[in-house]
Amino acid sequence: MTSQPPPPPQPGAQAVPTCYRHPERETYVRCQRCERPICPDCMREAAVGHQCPECVREGSREVRQAQATFGGAAVATPRVTWTLLILNVLAYGAEVLRPDEVVQRFAMWSLGVHMGEWWRLITSAFLHSPPPSFWHILFNMWALYALGPELERRLGAGRFAALYLLSALGGSVAIYLFGTSAVGASGAIYGLFGALFVVARRLGYDARGALWLIGINVVLTFVVPGISWQGHLGGLVTGTILAAGFAYAPPRNRTLVQAGVAAAVLVALVLLVTMLPPYGLLEGAIT
Repeated sequence: MTSQPPPPPQPGAQAVPTCYRHPERETYVRCQRCERPICPDCMREAAVGHQCPECVREGSREVRQAQATFGGAAVATPRVTWTLLILNVLAYGAEVLRPDEVVQRFAMWSLGVHMGEWWRLITSAFLHSPPPSFWHILFNMWALYALGPELERRLGAGRFAALYLLSALGGSVAIYLFGTSAVGASGAIYGLFGALFVVARRLGYDARGALWLIGINVVLTFVVPGISWQGHLGGLVTGTILAAGFAYAPPRNRTLVQAGVAAAVLVALVLLVTMLPPYGLLEGAIT
């Protein structure tokens, strides 16, 4: 018994195209890039016609992602700024409800830090003068609202968060070394003042406004009683150094250099606290 060859196709008969991902589905639509047949479930809208999922993913990899001025992903909504605002307001609400307990446990106190209560270095930056004094938190939150979004868009979310928190830490370390106790986000805010000046200079803008802002607030620091000059100047110096590292990092290996600057600032602040005792303790001002 011999096998017979298949009958020739009828004139005009053609193989029906099927989706390359779903072979059981007939389709007459093809990807605009690779021309593979695609069914409705595999169609992705393109500028002209449709594309398959693989070509869409490939195109996404080829598109250069938007970046902030000094690296990092572009910031459309300043989420870090809003988060910091909310945290400060919530902490102030806790102070209103239980002022003595919150301040005693979380305010910056040099002797407490010296005895191992390290959290005070950061938690104190989210506390403010308790009621009936409202000017402290109002000024700091207004400054954060005014400066935060622009700096976050320029620096990127991660770099801005590092700037704020390390400036707050720098202010607390200065209080630890040269003061006794304090509360407030002023160290972080003064760090933003310094960053505003650095960014303006780096981008070629007129930085005199930032200088006036810094100068006026430094004068108020020493004129108005009850203000911690240590926290203000510590935050200002820390924020200025960190912002300079972010803004002037070379384009090549920028992220690595910026991370190195932030790490170096953090290590320096930690070493200052771990290796040096508070000045007030040496002078007998802390008991």
